[in-house]
Amino acid sequence: MQWGKRDRADDSLLTLLGDLPELVTNLVKAEVDAAKKWVSRTAKDAGIGSVWFLIALFFLFWAVPVILVFAIAGLSSWWPVWLSALAVLGILLLAVLLFAVFGILKFRKVLARRNPAQAVAEDIRLVKDAGDDRL
Repeated sequence: MQWGKRDRADDSLLTLLGDLPELVTNLVKAEVDAAKKWVSRTAKDAGIGSVWFLIALFFLFWAVPVILVFAIAGLSSWWPVWLSALAVLGILLLAVLLFAVFGILKFRKVLARRNPAQAVAEDIRLVKDAGDDRL
């Protein structure tokens, strides 16, 4: 086997056809190797990107209490501190309640929806029932 390019102009049709399986095999191997490299690079980049997002979420996690303390401190300019803390707690509980209701309504909609497997099973049952009625 000769490495590099060679002049195949003088090769016969049978020689070219004989080399075809080896060429296709080499092409498939090269494509599989390229796909493996792409998957490896993509997985590495996705993993590193996920770590950056986790770091951002870590800082966001610690920013939320700071924002709440800021709100309590701001409200304590007009009200006593205990009332400010109670007001912020009430607002948070209302937000939790509101978003929980939105979630429940969305899940009810999802659960009420028929999936394609249920539709196919219903169609099969109807066809069987129709077939039984003819007999």
